[in-house]
Amino acid sequence: MPQVTADRLRLLRTTVCDLMGLYASRQGVLLPSLSAAEEIFGFVSPEAIEEVSSVTGVPTAEIRGVATFYAMYKTKPMGRHIIQLCTNVSCMIEGAYDLVAYLEEKYGLTPGGTTSDGRFSLIIMECIGACGTAPAMILDTDSYDNLTKDRLDTVLENYK
Repeated sequence: MPQVTADRLRLLRTTVCDLMGLYASRQGVLLPSLSAAEEIFGFVSPEAIEEVSSVTGVPTAEIRGVATFYAMYKTKPMGRHIIQLCTNVSCMIEGAYDLVAYLEEKYGLTPGGTTSDGRFSLIIMECIGACGTAPAMILDTDSYDNLTKDRLDTVLENYK
């Protein structure tokens, strides 16, 4: 996980300044700035929010509101790999809650948590659009469906 350092904050400042030239409004630059912060730090840190505010003039409370409104932004350090497990109706009926319990039992991974080795973080999702092949998850950018405990183990073994 990249650390929040003065060099990384300067990189974010430069990036946000460059983005300011591409957007018509200060609010328009927020989403790409938050994406840049996440790319630089691995998550949207409080320091990154302060830096974006400093460059754009948008209040930190507004930026924090945007960062926490969108599920795509991580506002705390996460594991190297992000598991987004669907627990909506179709996935629930097909065993998603059993998989949540299994992840905790076998890997010590709870919803919103990270494994002790920093390898995985688990985010519970309402729907990932794979209802016909439930239960399903997205791991980083890869989709997996028809999950069972065995299939889940096989998939996770491939992510070091």
